[in-house]
Amino acid sequence: MGFLGKPQSRPARRRWLRRCAAIVFGGIVLTWLPVLVLRFLPPPTSGFMVARHIEAWRSGDSGFVLKQRFVPSTDMSPELPIALVAGEDQKFPLHHGFDFAAIGAAMDDADDGARLRGASTISQQTAKNLFLWNGRSFVRKGLEAYFTVLIELTWPKSRILEVYANIAEFGDGIYGADAASRAFFGKPASGLTARESALLAASLPNPAKLRVDQPSSYMLKRAAWIERQVRQLGGPAYLTR
Repeated sequence: MGFLGKPQSRPARRRWLRRCAAIVFGGIVLTWLPVLVLRFLPPPTSGFMVARHIEAWRSGDSGFVLKQRFVPSTDMSPELPIALVAGEDQKFPLHHGFDFAAIGAAMDDADDGARLRGASTISQQTAKNLFLWNGRSFVRKGLEAYFTVLIELTWPKSRILEVYANIAEFGDGIYGADAASRAFFGKPASGLTARESALLAASLPNPAKLRVDQPSSYMLKRAAWIERQVRQLGGPAYLTR
């Protein structure tokens, strides 16, 4: 219907549809472009890092220093990527961004009265950490799914895991495996042992409470579980199949 209740002419409807299509296409191009660029270049920062800077500024924490240094996967211990996969997303090499079985299991548990747990894959967490903000709104979850699809279509699995390892938060103001390794173990990420890698991976669900430098009994048990999962998966070779 037109503005005064009159039916729109076919040319007017076509112009409206063309404009909508142009807007949608432009939005896809604008959002896909950074994904394409970051397929080859190190991310200079992330949405979560920017948010942490803003939080420090708002709280008047003038001494806050964010620690992060991007290193290629070749400069990481091979024990680290498999520890991240074992702890966070064991089907990572097999899925296309979403683990629908895990999502279904989480929803079934919630229906049974359990607390709704996360079922995000490493691809989803990469999309969220890199481009978005923390939160549980439907808008944020929708954008997370959208960027996850773009990342999975554009990047190989090895690149997704490399970026994830470089932007994940391992402690307050500590982002990325290399910064975490230097802060907690006094050495670069290339020197991480299987145990140290498991401890880093064990902190990821909640790095504010699960501290690598002061591991609780729960943290130690979770790290030991991750080490067992790594062995059951076949070690670093699991990621090269």
